[in-house]
Amino acid sequence: MTESVRRPGLDAEGYLVREGSLTRVTDEFRPVVAAARERLPELLGTRLHSAYLYGSIPRGTARVGRSDFDLLLALREEPSDADREAVRSFGEAFDEEFPQIDGVGTLLYGRDRLLSDLERYDMGWFVACLCTPLLGPDLAKHLPRYRPDSLLARETNGDLARLLPRWRERIRRTAGTEEALRPLVRFMSRHLVRTGFTLVMPRWHGWTSDLREMAGAFGAHHPGRAAQMRRAAEYGYEPVGDPDVLRSYVDDLGPWLAAEYARAHGVKAPRPEDL
Repeated sequence: MTESVRRPGLDAEGYLVREGSLTRVTDEFRPVVAAARERLPELLGTRLHSAYLYGSIPRGTARVGRSDFDLLLALREEPSDADREAVRSFGEAFDEEFPQIDGVGTLLYGRDRLLSDLERYDMGWFVACLCTPLLGPDLAKHLPRYRPDSLLARETNGDLARLLPRWRERIRRTAGTEEALRPLVRFMSRHLVRTGFTLVMPRWHGWTSDLREMAGAFGAHHPGRAAQMRRAAEYGYEPVGDPDVLRSYVDDLGPWLAAEYARAHGVKAPRPEDL
């Protein structure tokens, strides 16, 4: 049953609201945002339909020298290998130029894919609710409003079981040094916390992108796993390069969470790249 308490992230009618805004970008990151707005059209030309920021920078919670610069780029056509290479090179150079950021993460999609029925409750929702428009026409105008329901939970994070074998392979291929493992711990910690949160999101009835708040919401419904999720939230902010943490994710917490997710919400529809 949905809780009666009013949660953050919803409007008066119970729909999710867009969480970021360019007005929330702090002074330290404004030159970075301005440079991206200027250079992305030069990088992709008329192929670029629109560009969006997401993550801590448009939420106003970014930490100087610690936070990623996260972009979603929508192209007028499906991205090519040349597009992906251009964006990869751009990200490396951009990260090197601006010490305020710690890495550039860029999602690259075709406009039609983002607006497709298949992506309506995954990447479509992501654009409409978690992305802040930076350049071009806003695709959110073509997307529905969203509620924090079981359908959204299934289509956003109901693919953990398919991801776990890839994670194990990625761990196997990663050098065992603390420096090499730390980014992997950060990535997997964040993914698991967000998946744990969306597992209980329909009952929590709201939205947050704060990892600690996500872990708290999860723990209220799954107290036996609460301590694990709280630790994962901390590692999402301050990762350690510990192989035992990664093993616990792919051998214990991850498989349990995938099974519980499938039981509660079902399994996410496969994408073409999954087939």
